[in-house]
Amino acid sequence: MPIVAQSTETTDWVSRFADEVIEESERRAPSKPVVVASGLSPSGPIHLGNLREVMTPHLVADEIRRRGHQVRHLISWDDYDRYRKVPNGVAGVDPSWAEHIGKPLTSVPAPKGSAYPNWAEHFKAAMVEALAELGVEFDGISQTAQYTSGAYREQVLHAMRHRGDIDAILAQYRTKPKGKKQSQKPVDEAELEAEEGSGAASEDDGSSGSGGYFPYKPYCGACEKDLTTVTAYDDDSTELTYVCGACGFTETVRLSEFDRGKLVWKVDWPMRWAYEGVVFEPSGVDHSSPGSSFQVGGQIVGIFGGKQPIGPMYAFVGISGMAKMSSSRGGVPTPADALKIMEPQLLRWLYARRRPNQSFKIAFDQEIQRLYDEWDKLAGKVAEGAALPGDVAAYTRAVGTAAGELPRTPRPLPYRTLASVADITAGHQDQALRILSELDPADPLGSLDEVRPRYDRAEAWINTQVPADQRTIVREEPDAELLKSLDEQGQQSLRLLLDGLAEHWSLDGLTHLVYGVPKVQAGFSADATPKELPPEIKTAQRSFFALLYHLLVGRDTGPRLPTLLLAVGQDRVRALLGE
Repeated sequence: MPIVAQSTETTDWVSRFADEVIEESERRAPSKPVVVASGLSPSGPIHLGNLREVMTPHLVADEIRRRGHQVRHLISWDDYDRYRKVPNGVAGVDPSWAEHIGKPLTSVPAPKGSAYPNWAEHFKAAMVEALAELGVEFDGISQTAQYTSGAYREQVLHAMRHRGDIDAILAQYRTKPKGKKQSQKPVDEAELEAEEGSGAASEDDGSSGSGGYFPYKPYCGACEKDLTTVTAYDDDSTELTYVCGACGFTETVRLSEFDRGKLVWKVDWPMRWAYEGVVFEPSGVDHSSPGSSFQVGGQIVGIFGGKQPIGPMYAFVGISGMAKMSSSRGGVPTPADALKIMEPQLLRWLYARRRPNQSFKIAFDQEIQRLYDEWDKLAGKVAEGAALPGDVAAYTRAVGTAAGELPRTPRPLPYRTLASVADITAGHQDQALRILSELDPADPLGSLDEVRPRYDRAEAWINTQVPADQRTIVREEPDAELLKSLDEQGQQSLRLLLDGLAEHWSLDGLTHLVYGVPKVQAGFSADATPKELPPEIKTAQRSFFALLYHLLVGRDTGPRLPTLLLAVGQDRVRALLGE
């Protein structure tokens, strides 16, 4: 599935990174699969901001696959990180979970009622399911499995032998004033809290007790917490002694045989770059300021015989007015939440069309209708061959991967129309089918399956994101008082509408009719264009629309009138308009 011609004028950001990554991979590891990586910490709900950590390398990896190269996209599950805090707003979790702070995420109980064996697996599962729906192909690596199986034993011993070198690198930054954070406004509590990020970026960089600096942190053999301090280590025997600051437990172990602990984050991350041969991995703003894990890791990785990956600093993702999201807070939208109200193609497009260093927002409010309009317009331009090359590239990456196209809605009617129908019919599928089949009498809908899954997403949006006071409830009885109070012009406008209902009973026909009534009343043709009409016609149209909304749903506004009229049905419209 080609994207666009490879030239500096037409390549998109994904193609440019793919060029760099292929070239760099050939330089580092000729004829071997290209390795790109993401890291996710299942410390709580894995949200839409974290998804950028995955989508950026996914899109690059997919472009490399399209060109015929072998590529591995690693997702490192940082499930051996310490449990740092009890997130707010997570169902099945209460303050008692604070007793587990300091334990590995895989040793913390899952929320009450979960089908999964521990905290990490619970939050990992929803992300894995969402990534499958998004068409993201990856190799998952559990850091709990890696450390506890001894896979990193030689790397741990190597880090301990070179602890002086590591300490010297870290010391360069400990004594310097911290550089100004690269941040995006607005900064609020959620954003500051989010700076912990995946991999516990804010944790300490190793213990410096009376025995010196150590880049390794054991989990306590008694309480399982990492509130431990290494007090002695012998390079020859690998005997390590630690004491737990939580429970006072102390023991001496042979590190060459001991697998209940991990390297501190600023050493762990570059160790993995070298171990896996990672060529491309993006990093968030919180990992990229002076002295932060990505910058320091670029020096420490050499101790392990590796090189720092290339990759962009990516900007954060917001949700219709929210600041940067934090996985340690409950209630922030996840990819699974987004996929309940939008198709995978639209969500992929939002990440593909923006360069990684550009922030953007994902709409859970009325803005989702405009986004869908923009998406459908782009699809039309692509089909006609009228879209710009960069837009074609983003669209093509959104609708499929190197493995093929994602399942799509056979007949993608406008999202706002489907949402209006779902709103008005309140779950009655037979009514929804009736209305939708009347939108275009020349090509009626035969089954709701033709508009799925888009219809289901629109219905979910109406049911979960639209406040109850904004839902549409059609009147049971005519508003006799309002009908009686209408002047001659108001009565005439209703008569013109009612007289044209039968002839114009389709979406396009009713659109022409409702916009045409005020034109005809003012002495113009119903077909007159805005350029042919005086400005006051728009005012008359707004007044007419408001009257119809009041008579049909008791409010000033509502779903688009043509859709609303179809939904209510001819007989009921006539009754509510006083015929």
